[in-house]
Amino acid sequence: MLPCINWLQPFLALLSSTLLTRGHNCPSSCLCPDHHTVDCQGQGLTRLPSPIPLDIRRLLLSDNWIPWIPSDFLVLYSDLVYLDLRNNSLSVLEPGTLSTSSRLVFLDLGSNNLTEIQSGTFVESRSLIKLRLGNNPYLSLVEEDAFLGLTSLRELELERNGLQGLDVGVLEPLTSLRVLRLEGNPWVCNCHFAKLFVWLTENCHKLPMGMEGLQCSLPMDGSLMSLSLLSEASFRECRGYLSLTDILIVIFSGISVSVVAIIASFFLASMVHCFQRLGKAGQADEEEGND
Repeated sequence: MLPCINWLQPFLALLSSTLLTRGHNCPSSCLCPDHHTVDCQGQGLTRLPSPIPLDIRRLLLSDNWIPWIPSDFLVLYSDLVYLDLRNNSLSVLEPGTLSTSSRLVFLDLGSNNLTEIQSGTFVESRSLIKLRLGNNPYLSLVEEDAFLGLTSLRELELERNGLQGLDVGVLEPLTSLRVLRLEGNPWVCNCHFAKLFVWLTENCHKLPMGMEGLQCSLPMDGSLMSLSLLSEASFRECRGYLSLTDILIVIFSGISVSVVAIIASFFLASMVHCFQRLGKAGQADEEEGND
């Protein structure tokens, strides 16, 4: 009997530890008003708190100094639906950080130091409904597939960042989008902006402040102009404009056509040569027969 008890002790200790972690342990300097919520707001944290209950659903970490999130942070917290990281010191989201956040509904990354949103950052966040990325003054780049997979997203906040332009392909996959905040960015009304302007005109009902709430600087003198005072005719000089992507497509198409033409010419020349040789061979055979 005693050996059995000794054998079970490590298992019981592990089970006890797991049960304590699932909803009963609360990180120091944090509050846990219920078994599924951890509130660590404004505690001067410089890293993520520990231990965090495995069955947590709401994690409040705003107003701290957290500089980064480990790429495997969300692996253990499959029940997490609400994550608030507003007003921290985040400068980058490591690839894969949100790859296991399939149940996340609300994510606030506003008021941080993010510089870019890479392609595929939210690819597995299919349940995400509200995404806050505003007030990141150094955020100047959102890659084309950054929001790919966010088919349930209804509210996207990108206000008061450092965006001068935005590829329309960033917004097109957001089929459920209802609210889009873009005000307060240093938009530049050049030919890169033309396609975005057309998209915004067609989807102005999604802008809380309308086209009147957006301004852009004119390329000529840098003066600010409300988008409500512009029209598609304002960008008529851009109709023949080719972006870098368009230029690369044209070059690649030209090279492809040239290669195909060379191959076709070589094939035809080979066929003609073969027929000529067959003809000569047949003629030689006929002359030998006459002899």
